[in-house]
Amino acid sequence: MSDIIHLLPDSVANQIAAGEVIQRPASCLKELVENSLDAGATHIRVIVRDAGRTLLQVVDDGKGMSPTDARMAFERHATSKISQASDLFQLRTMGFRGEALASICAVAHVEVQTRRQEDELGTRIEIAGSEVITQEAVQCPVGTNMRVKNLFYNVPARRKFLKTDQTELRNLITEYQRVVLVNPQVQFTFVHNDEIISELPSATLKQRIEAVFGHSSKPYTGQLVDIATETELVHISGFIGKPETAGKNSQQYMFVNGRYMRHPYFHKALMTAYSGMLLPDHSPSYFIYFDIHPDAIDVNIHPTKTEIKFADEQAIFQILLAATKEALGKFNVAPSLDFTTESHLDIPQRTLDTPVVAPRMQLDPHYNPFKAQNVRTASPNGWEQLYERPTNIETIVAEPLFEPSLVVSNTPLMQWDNRYILAPTSMGLLLIHQHRAHTCVLYNVLLEQLKNKQAATQPLLFPEVLELSADDLNTLEQLLPELQNVGFELEQFSPIAYAINAVPALLGQKNASDAIMQVIHSVQDNEGSVTQQWQEMIALGLAEQMAIPQGKSLTELEMRDLVERLQQSSSVRHLPNGQTISIILTHEDVQKRF
Repeated sequence: MSDIIHLLPDSVANQIAAGEVIQRPASCLKELVENSLDAGATHIRVIVRDAGRTLLQVVDDGKGMSPTDARMAFERHATSKISQASDLFQLRTMGFRGEALASICAVAHVEVQTRRQEDELGTRIEIAGSEVITQEAVQCPVGTNMRVKNLFYNVPARRKFLKTDQTELRNLITEYQRVVLVNPQVQFTFVHNDEIISELPSATLKQRIEAVFGHSSKPYTGQLVDIATETELVHISGFIGKPETAGKNSQQYMFVNGRYMRHPYFHKALMTAYSGMLLPDHSPSYFIYFDIHPDAIDVNIHPTKTEIKFADEQAIFQILLAATKEALGKFNVAPSLDFTTESHLDIPQRTLDTPVVAPRMQLDPHYNPFKAQNVRTASPNGWEQLYERPTNIETIVAEPLFEPSLVVSNTPLMQWDNRYILAPTSMGLLLIHQHRAHTCVLYNVLLEQLKNKQAATQPLLFPEVLELSADDLNTLEQLLPELQNVGFELEQFSPIAYAINAVPALLGQKNASDAIMQVIHSVQDNEGSVTQQWQEMIALGLAEQMAIPQGKSLTELEMRDLVERLQQSSSVRHLPNGQTISIILTHEDVQKRF
């Protein structure tokens, strides 16, 4: 019997590696521009044709390469950035794996011209499908000119997965913006189909942000305030948006040591600092830059290098939270009340330059609030009777927000702003967030289905294809049994995609791909959770997708049905993620307003 295990040819191995490193033209652009930055370029010119399908060219004025280095650069795992494993914890360069150029030339026609300052002649190399076609000496300027033509010409399946030119161009611009926002000292030019899309001179960080996003008469950076803090662990700087400028499509960027990253945990720190300042479904813009010692982070997590592990995430979370709150308070961006003062009162006016003096307080270290004598001796006027401990604390804590008897069949219900349900009760005015109420109802139904493995399934006439990154694919494979229990039927379509053949009946006409991605991201955001907690995250993620949308008009019958179903839920106050479902405006609350 002949042997069945054999080594793959380098060209095939490079094509496989390209599946993770080079997913679309934007991935290719990222790798080429990062190489130019590592080469010390001060001017980088990006030239694109047909959204990168036909041509993707990056020209820089960096230090260039020798003939030997130019040839070696296209070999797999060839790099100038590291020489041993320990170097991974001292990284200050963008690239280090030595996979990008080998992956690119495996799926495209590549031509490079490069010259060093000390060389009289440069080098020109042409490669197609990992095979070197020509290598010769040429006259060329100092730096490197890399041309990638006919991307995925030999991988038709991957080329078929590319989106429209408009979508791919949008992805290219997104990747371009991530690079220019963290390298304001470098001059950039972006050309698409012979039209200059962007031309950015070297500038300060604030000027660069204004140049990228300031397209109106009102300065974009006028909506931002500075954030800065320095600790032994991390230095944080950048800008955060004022609460009143928050929107549904805000610009949100995080960088660490000059590298763009996605970090849901740190995003949560920012959102926590803005708590109570934002409208529903609105989020602020922010541009946050972390500077931390390389040995405190691990960038070798994913080929795209946008997922980064921090050695002490919890401490940085608290530092970022405190810095954001300080910035919001320091620049007085919170809404203020305008009180009319008498002209004869000599009250000094405080400005931004006036130092804030902390109030002086006297503390009694021997005071114990749990000793009755402390309360009795504190005041002889009997005011403490207002704060007497209730005789039945357990009853009060366990009391629901509203009793079923408070909302009866003849109670009038009203919808306000197509978002809230209002109902007068004996306790006061009941306000219910209709989207979250429906989410709560569906959450309980889905959680029960997951536990009992009984869910109604609705086949799709035309299956949806869900394409995933390597990380998302890994998460989905772990969740497949639970997703099947809730009503999804998934079948692997390709190494990076799944076909959705059936969905939960509760999903209705909602997009199945969006629902699954919501679940995947919920699980990834709570990566420390144990497996048994996945059911709750899956149920909540799907419930949020299935619930009635914001702004939907409801009939009184629909409102009454929703309220009655909500009253049967285990919690009518909050969702499992802490979002408020309903509140009571008591008679006292209303009277205080008048």
